[in-house]
Amino acid sequence: MGSRIAAHGIEMSYRLEGPPGAPVVMFSNSFLTDYGMWDDQVPHFGERYRLLRYDARGHGDTQATPGPYSIDLLVADAVALLDALGIERVHFVGLSMGGMIAQLLASKHPERLLSVTLSDTACRLPPESAWDERINLAQTKGTAAFVQPMTTRWLTPAYYAQHPAIVAKLGTMIAKTSVAGAVGCAEAIKKMDLSPILSAIAVPTLIVVGEQDVGTPVAAAEFLHRAIPGSRLSIIKDAGHLPNIEQTATFDRIVLDFIASSRA
Repeated sequence: MGSRIAAHGIEMSYRLEGPPGAPVVMFSNSFLTDYGMWDDQVPHFGERYRLLRYDARGHGDTQATPGPYSIDLLVADAVALLDALGIERVHFVGLSMGGMIAQLLASKHPERLLSVTLSDTACRLPPESAWDERINLAQTKGTAAFVQPMTTRWLTPAYYAQHPAIVAKLGTMIAKTSVAGAVGCAEAIKKMDLSPILSAIAVPTLIVVGEQDVGTPVAAAEFLHRAIPGSRLSIIKDAGHLPNIEQTATFDRIVLDFIASSRA
């Protein structure tokens, strides 16, 4: 069961588990999902680390507010959650939208991070028209309308066909996302351009991407890798936008090895 706490003017949903006193790994979810997208990471990461998973504003069980949102707002939410829980520094792992939050967090609040992992993300996601279409779809048909197009976009065709239970789990997360949260975050991503801040990121940085990711492709990961000094890049075969789900063992090994090498 998750918990709720007041932070940054909203009720935020989170789950904190693992060995007390261990370094904290904080996981940030993608657009239209919740912290359940990280369920597969709990067994491996939880052996060594304390795990903090949370739902971004308007996602899962975290309160939605009227939009538009900004990546700055979502970063402030994450910092406020750490403050509310009395956690000073974390290894931050963000995927897609979570990776966008991670980029700006690393730039604005490096003192709160031991390391940062940017999975299947980008510093810009044009064109704006694509996000306008998603905003219109959410407002006219609700978030359930995203279930089929997003699950087929996120997963490789083979995995999609062979894992109906995972597809259904992701579909439930998508449909549960509030319209206000979906629209607010879509507005944030639509206007986002984090490219100017990348060269100043000094936190140890790992970039991970599924080789078959069509939403935030390998080229976007390579751009981040070139722009962030000293960053590492790992490309995971036979995976789409959610390598932590499609290739759990490989994803976990890569990220855990990086975190172990980054511990202060």
